[in-house]
Amino acid sequence: MITLRVRGDIFAAPEKHIAFAVNTQGYNDAGFAGQVAARIWPRLAKTGGNKLGEVLTHRNGDKTYYAFVCHSLDEEGWSETPRVVREILDRLDVPDGDEIAIVLMGSGPVGLFEGVDVNAILPAMENSKKKLVVYSR
Repeated sequence: MITLRVRGDIFAAPEKHIAFAVNTQGYNDAGFAGQVAARIWPRLAKTGGNKLGEVLTHRNGDKTYYAFVCHSLDEEGWSETPRVVREILDRLDVPDGDEIAIVLMGSGPVGLFEGVDVNAILPAMENSKKKLVVYSR
């Protein structure tokens, strides 16, 4: 469930769990994933091929970053994103009561270029069992 929507810098979020989208091809050097790779997780930039629905995890200080493999760079590559995001969220091992800061997937330059339907992804987040704080710029 979405508990709050925030316009701001997710890197400054008080939440200890940060979730965002990456692609199946493993080219994550652009968008928010590219920022994560540049700032704290260099290996994320080129992970090789990943399976749709996989989660890559990285701990940095007191925060854990969750890279949701939820789209591809192919045509229609975001079509399964709402379903995949909901499934990942519901199985994510986060303590009950902890909020997850999550990027509004598809709303950045990469998503806009690829024509992502962000309004299809938000209900998946809302219907999740996890408590989410959705960040956008």
